[in-house]
Amino acid sequence: MSPAAPVLSPPEARPRPFVKWAGGKGQLLPHLQPWLQARCSRYVEPFLGGGAVFFHLRPGRALLGDSNARLVETYEMVRDRPSDLMALLDQHQAHASNADYYYEVRSQQTEELSPTERAARFIFLNKTCYNGLYRVNRRGQFNVPFGRYRTPPQLYDQDVLTAASLALQGAVLACQDFAATLAQVAESDLVYLDPPYDPLSPTANFTGYTARAFGRSEQQRLAEAFAAADGRGARLVLNNSDTPFIRDLYPSYRCIAVPGLRRAINSDATKRSGVTELVITNF
Repeated sequence: MSPAAPVLSPPEARPRPFVKWAGGKGQLLPHLQPWLQARCSRYVEPFLGGGAVFFHLRPGRALLGDSNARLVETYEMVRDRPSDLMALLDQHQAHASNADYYYEVRSQQTEELSPTERAARFIFLNKTCYNGLYRVNRRGQFNVPFGRYRTPPQLYDQDVLTAASLALQGAVLACQDFAATLAQVAESDLVYLDPPYDPLSPTANFTGYTARAFGRSEQQRLAEAFAAADGRGARLVLNNSDTPFIRDLYPSYRCIAVPGLRRAINSDATKRSGVTELVITNF
């Protein structure tokens, strides 16, 4: 929880994701809506990512977790220091089409920067890197190359970032494993889970958001944490690929197939559509 709400003028824009994030849920929201309307005392999201569902719902109380420390810190700065963050982003904006500047920023020693400077760096790299991809190597270092854009990318929209800051005022942010977040849920919580997906093929795997891979053992651990939270009375909604492996992990729960969705992460545009995903719920 932030120590004090920033003084901001009401924005004209609705809150929405302020970073690009693979697997964003914008296109799936209409299919999720029947379950997201459930009454709850608190909204919980263990895999925050771009936050599309959170910003769509704008709950008064929320627990938002992610294992990506830089992402969580960026959310904290959007919530707590939006004006300072936007001032730093304005400085980066002048270099948004400069590849040399990009690699200079990418190579910075982040421990030498302030939290607000790290957040501005995070957003700058996210908006100017190749395809908006967030990927790190085994040492946790961001290693995506510079993107080529016809016009310099806009790093932020003032109204959108202000709306996001206001929406986050009732949110507790936590950098932690999903199991630690799920261990905190209780009866009357509404939990939305959007983990890295089970790959549809051996060559389709991408789990590089953090240095730790999210493989099938992690999927199994997630299913166990899902069942434990179900036992405590929480209402849960989870998305994943429609694969036999995932269906076998949730035999006691309702699985709804949603066909024809687009996967924008594939570098081959011809392979980005026609994917079926699952919505798995306990209510």
